[in-house]
Amino acid sequence: MERDFTEAERYYDAQKRVKEIREFYEHLTVYVLVNPIVVVVNLMTSPGYLWFLWCLMGWGMAIILHGLKVFSLPPFFNKKWEERKIKEILEKENNRKTWE
Repeated sequence: MERDFTEAERYYDAQKRVKEIREFYEHLTVYVLVNPIVVVVNLMTSPGYLWFLWCLMGWGMAIILHGLKVFSLPPFFNKKWEERKIKEILEKENNRKTWE
């Protein structure tokens, strides 16, 4: 069941969404600016072992997960999933109360 949103609620939701997108791009910018420094430090201090790859991969996975969440791309843990889980939990509680 869809609920009617007031203009203020719609504005708040849009504002929240823009903030999430901005934070993702800030995260991505820091990743792009910091990792070349990490690569240079690695190559200058211990060129025999390329540990910077672990940093790139670990932080890169975090960036990917952040992007998926912000742009609602994963098939799970999005708004529809949340609504289904809420309904499921409420139904379980209602069933439990009827048995008591």
